[in-house]
Amino acid sequence: MLTFAGKILSAKVEITMGLFDKIRGEFIDIIEWLDDSRNTLVWRFPRYQNEIKNGAKLIVRPGQVAIFVSEGKLADIFEAGTHELTTSNLPILSTLKGWKYGFNSPFKAEVYFVNKRPVLDLKWGTPNPVMLRDPEFGPIRVRAFGTYVLKAVDPRALLTEIVGTNAEVSTDEVTELIRAIIIEALSDMLGSSQIAALDFASNYRKLAGELREKVQERIDDEYGLELPQLMIVNISLPEEVEKALDVSTKMKVIGDLGRFQQYQMGEAMTTAAANPAGGGAAEGLGLGIGLAMANRMAPMGAPATAAAGPSISLPTTMWHIAHQGQTLGPFSSQQMVDAIARSELKGDTMIWTAGMAAWQPAREVSQWAMYFQSPPPPPPAAPPAAPPPPPAS
Repeated sequence: MLTFAGKILSAKVEITMGLFDKIRGEFIDIIEWLDDSRNTLVWRFPRYQNEIKNGAKLIVRPGQVAIFVSEGKLADIFEAGTHELTTSNLPILSTLKGWKYGFNSPFKAEVYFVNKRPVLDLKWGTPNPVMLRDPEFGPIRVRAFGTYVLKAVDPRALLTEIVGTNAEVSTDEVTELIRAIIIEALSDMLGSSQIAALDFASNYRKLAGELREKVQERIDDEYGLELPQLMIVNISLPEEVEKALDVSTKMKVIGDLGRFQQYQMGEAMTTAAANPAGGGAAEGLGLGIGLAMANRMAPMGAPATAAAGPSISLPTTMWHIAHQGQTLGPFSSQQMVDAIARSELKGDTMIWTAGMAAWQPAREVSQWAMYFQSPPPPPPAAPPAAPPPPPAS
């Protein structure tokens, strides 16, 4: 059994060992950044209140750069590799700390890791339309969007201008800044390019190259960033301009609008005739199309002739036709005759024109009664021919 003095000594040893363990835990032996993301540009090593141990290892992986910062001042920069932190490889920090004869004790400094790998597939777009004066359409508004690649090339400028005291800077925080610069450069470029809006699509590559150069001129020197690639995916016109272009294109494809309408009406009549079960609706469709088509074809020098009724001089009165509770027309007298000839307008069809007290069947209107009279009976048979005279003797 331990004596009272032995217990006290044992307790002191345990306290001393625990104190040393705590002190060792406050010293940082390895400094590294295991980057498992693709969208972080800058990351600060979480030192907090811990001190970096003399001779600690700094591990900088490919595509990374480590920068030491002391009291807000940039110090030494380490490229990829494994480094032992001593006075010999921390000359700037040694000067800032006043280590004239080296150091043997832990020290405090902030360590930032900068990702120098390209960050791919970042997107940009115009939140609001860009106004420009087009040589063909005049003042118009356009929208544009595309993609770009971002890369850190000057860690010092990046830390000074963007990072500040932030513990971490992601590409999302930089995207808004880059997008604003792109949109500003795009507005200036489109305004001075003098390229017609209809020619944008064939000049995407040229415009994208010029836009990348304009953006690069600003962010390279000021923010230490580079755009290795910038693409324009689309430049779109306002919806109303696109609709007008669609109409213009259709008109050019159709050519003669009158012939196109005649073709459409002919197709509709063929469809109606091939569907005898269509009933009154099909008959009304044929009547309306037939009358309209006769009116379209009249100026072409091929007026329709009435197969029924005598040829008379027709007045210029305009007529209306009732069909299934709807009013069709107005139709000219010539169109009415053509419809009667095609049996589309019958004797019991209700018609009306200005001056009539009420609707009446067509056969009861004096002007049209003659077209619905019963045809005359067939003529009598011809008498038999006289027999030929007998031959002369």
